[in-house]
Amino acid sequence: MKGISFFVLSYFYQNRIIDWEGNQYWAYWTLAFLGQDFLYYLQHYFDHSSRFFWAIHVTHHNSEYYNISTGFRSSVLQPLYRYIFFIPLAFLGIEALHIIFAYAMIQNYGTLCHTNFINNKFSKWWGILFVTPSHHRVHHASNIKYLDKNMGMFLIIWDKIFGTFQAEEDEENYEKLKYGLTKPLEDKGPINIIFHEWKEIYNDFFHRKKHLPLRVRLKYVFMPPGWSHDGSSKTSKELQRELKNTTQEIRLEKIKVE
Repeated sequence: MKGISFFVLSYFYQNRIIDWEGNQYWAYWTLAFLGQDFLYYLQHYFDHSSRFFWAIHVTHHNSEYYNISTGFRSSVLQPLYRYIFFIPLAFLGIEALHIIFAYAMIQNYGTLCHTNFINNKFSKWWGILFVTPSHHRVHHASNIKYLDKNMGMFLIIWDKIFGTFQAEEDEENYEKLKYGLTKPLEDKGPINIIFHEWKEIYNDFFHRKKHLPLRVRLKYVFMPPGWSHDGSSKTSKELQRELKNTTQEIRLEKIKVE
């Protein structure tokens, strides 16, 4: 897939709309890295926003541990389409090899963020602009408040701009982070680890929801994870709204008691 990625990106580079001059070196590489990081953010957001693509990406999230090995727990099928998100960079005159290089460097940084050894105090200054281990711990947590947050890999500014940022709460005042999925897997064999969500999609489409119209069954494939037509299961945003409402009600009750 790296070869196919290189071929496709090279094709769009040949049809680029910008030719960079030699004295625009810094502008070129700034666009290569900032553009790659932003486009990865979009791809990552997309992976969390559609069940079809979540079924591919979930392999990176179903570990109940959080360490460097989790960073290497890559989505096996993601290379089949990931490079499509980076086509705009090639079209803007960034060479295919340089796009792949920028991606590799940013992923190296992101892999190192899979650690519990650096606490959230580090985020107070470095985390103003950059992703920290604290930010990415939030991303891997299955607590309702943390679901689908902090999608960035190198820069955290995209999350702050587009409303997907969530700071890690102090454990003394908030529940401890729980890693993995909201519903832990019983079968942790390699085949199930990779394909379990595909099995669920298949069962929903062909068995559990077969009595529903086709347009509704298709929503069980492409809508956000947890979506249901009858409220039997909920998306992360729906769960977070419920949590927010419940928290507000508890605060009002406390105020009344006081």
